[in-house]
Amino acid sequence: MLPHTATIGEQFPVGRVLPYRGGRGVGPFVFLDHMGPHEFPPGADADVGPHPHIGLSTLTYLLEGEIVHRDSIGSVQAITPGDVNWMTAGSGVSHSERIRPEIKAKGFRMHGFQAWVALPKEFEEIDPSFSHHSKSSLPFQEKGKEEGGVKHTLIAGNALGMKSPVETYSRLFYVHSQLKAGSTLEFPTEGQEAAFYVIEGTVQVEDQTFTGPGLLHFKQGVEIKIDAKTDAQGLLLGGDPLPEHRRIWWNFVSSSPERLEVAKKKWREQTFPKIPGEMTFIPLPE
Repeated sequence: MLPHTATIGEQFPVGRVLPYRGGRGVGPFVFLDHMGPHEFPPGADADVGPHPHIGLSTLTYLLEGEIVHRDSIGSVQAITPGDVNWMTAGSGVSHSERIRPEIKAKGFRMHGFQAWVALPKEFEEIDPSFSHHSKSSLPFQEKGKEEGGVKHTLIAGNALGMKSPVETYSRLFYVHSQLKAGSTLEFPTEGQEAAFYVIEGTVQVEDQTFTGPGLLHFKQGVEIKIDAKTDAQGLLLGGDPLPEHRRIWWNFVSSSPERLEVAKKKWREQTFPKIPGEMTFIPLPE
């Protein structure tokens, strides 16, 4: 499946990978944006102003660029390539994502991903929280040419015998994989739902060839085998599907339609928690 084009903020084009097919996700992943790669000229604006979330965790992972995260629980954190910002909205949080003025002035390049992970029903109303994990803290696995020429960075969850320091609320995996031409990625899903998002390069699955960007969604529980026809990289993501259907409206995710209406009302009336130092906000869509 090819991502469809969307825009975040004022001038930031993205490829929207999830949801697809009428709101379908992969395991607990209900949303995935491929941000860039995009060159911003001097003075360009890629800021995303204050906006709200409920019922989910957001995960930001960059390949290029820098973003400064601010939220209503007081967090202020710059994220750089290879780091992870993990924010759990729970009962409600607002946050902004901005580019430092000195970077805007010179022009910059941005390439990365933001994923939303739906919270299990029993955690949908927990208190909001935020954590940052540096690139050096993430588990890394490399297999040389004699083993296959594949590198894996575990962003979140458990996979390939590794455990990420990012605290999650359900069984999932999120892996950045880099493949040399001629190598093979093999991944045991252990009964979980799984997909591979081809960021770039050409890969083959069974007798079909795919060139990125695009999402390959596998049948639940199958053992994944991906052959790299060229140098390639992508994201392995998935986990156990949540038993209840999740509704998505704008930036809100919930198992309850009534809860979505409450969140809409709170943001419309600006009774959501405020971000220290932020004076503007993105209005509720009509």
